[in-house]
Amino acid sequence: MSRIGKHPVPVPAGVTVQVTGQTVTAKGKLGQLSLNLIDEIEAKLEGGNVVVLPRTETVRARQNWATARTNVANLVTGVDKGFTRNLEITGVGYKAAVAGSELVLNLGFSHDIRYPIPAGITMKCDKPTSISISGADKQQVGQIAAEIRSYRPPEPYKGKGVKYDNETIIRKEGKKK
Repeated sequence: MSRIGKHPVPVPAGVTVQVTGQTVTAKGKLGQLSLNLIDEIEAKLEGGNVVVLPRTETVRARQNWATARTNVANLVTGVDKGFTRNLEITGVGYKAAVAGSELVLNLGFSHDIRYPIPAGITMKCDKPTSISISGADKQQVGQIAAEIRSYRPPEPYKGKGVKYDNETIIRKEGKKK
C-alpha cells in the first residue's frame, strides 16, 4: 500500500474538480488546469475528495500511484492558492527588472538578457536583486525559475549569480599565498 497514494486529496471551497475518463480537471480562482493519468491509475470523486487508486497490481501501477496522487494535489492547490518561487541575485551590477511582458536581467554579460514572461505566470521584482515567480502550474513555475537560474548559476568562490532564496551556496576558500 502506498503511504502517499492512499490519502484522498481534499477539494477546498471555491474549487471544482471533474473526472472524465483518465482526465482530471480542476477549476478555481487562478484558472483551470487538467492532468491526464496513465491507464493503470484511476481517479474518483467521493464526498468532496479526489481518491486516486491503482486499477491493477502491476509494478508500474504501484510506482505511479503516489505520483499521480501528488500531481492531482498540485492541480487542486495550484488553482486555489498558486505556487511561488523566489530567486535572489548576488553580484556587483547584477540586477533584474520587469519591463512590460519581459524580464530584463543584467548579469555581467555584454548584453541584457530578455526573458519573455509566459501566459499564466506573473513575475515581480520588489528589489532589483530579487525575483518572485508565481503561477498556478507548479511544474511551469519551477521550470521558469530553473531557466532563469541557469543564465548565471552561483559560483562557489564569491557566491555571485542567481540562486533560489532557500538555497545554500557552499563556499570555497580562494588561493593561499
